[in-house]
Amino acid sequence: MFENNKLTKVLGIKYPIIQGGMAGVSERSLVSAVSNAGGLGVIGSGFATPEWLAEEIKETKKLTDKPFGVNLLLQNPNVAELVKIIIREKVPVVFTGGGNPIELIPYFKQMDIKVVPVVPSSRLAAKMEANGADAVVVEGLESGGHIGESTTMCLVPQAKAQLKNIPLIAAGGIYDGKTMAAAMIMGADGVQIGTRFMLANECMVHENYKKAIITAKDEDIIVLARFTGHPIRLIKNQTTENFKKFEERNPFPEEVKSEKFAGSKVNAGNTDTALMLCGICAGSLDKEMPAKEIIEEIVSECEQIAKNAADQLLN
Repeated sequence: MFENNKLTKVLGIKYPIIQGGMAGVSERSLVSAVSNAGGLGVIGSGFATPEWLAEEIKETKKLTDKPFGVNLLLQNPNVAELVKIIIREKVPVVFTGGGNPIELIPYFKQMDIKVVPVVPSSRLAAKMEANGADAVVVEGLESGGHIGESTTMCLVPQAKAQLKNIPLIAAGGIYDGKTMAAAMIMGADGVQIGTRFMLANECMVHENYKKAIITAKDEDIIVLARFTGHPIRLIKNQTTENFKKFEERNPFPEEVKSEKFAGSKVNAGNTDTALMLCGICAGSLDKEMPAKEIIEEIVSECEQIAKNAADQLLN
């Protein structure tokens, strides 16, 4: 089914499945497992130090000889150093988010590094293509973490209509073969998956975090901080309830930086205080699996759906 897929050809992978570059989550173990299984694993650099990223890239290379990527958060104050590391280590693919990557694209392209910006609108998708991006991810508000305003269902076909040549990757609410098939029917060439891969055996987040995802239903997922212009989707807990009370005070957006609501790191295991970023799809997830089995299950279901649809059209 994917032999002539535009995205797999551009990235040199077997399946058009990208593991989302989640900061604090997407590290060497998960990244290498996804790449070894035929998808594209992506290191989530977030606000990491240059030393951490350099080590993570080197260790990932020891675990896989397949292509992998780095998600580069452009708000990181060390972004210039991170760019140098990505170029020096010749990382095959770089994903960008949290800012405008246009000035960086020529530097990556000169070193034959594929550039894939993550954007929240069809207008920005077209702008990235016009400035040399090799592919683009459009992310709907169903995703975990910081979200935009458009749903995946509306965003994907609109972005597809704006793009001329480069592959389109759909993200937000995609977790199985059905949702992957739906995204591709709407025009995507591939999908980016985050929350489902947090339940991979190789994902190193705390087991309590994984259990929180497994037990969460759609109504347990909340969006906070809309008033700041940077809303974030995560699992309800004591920290989110405290922040809701903070929001009710009608604070200035600038106050968020000084308000001590952040809780502990996601790996700490205290699900009452941790900020547990999570997509709405958690309500459909009920178990941990090896990354390889996750990918094989998604691909198999997607291919069966495509076959059934083709049979129905022919009959």
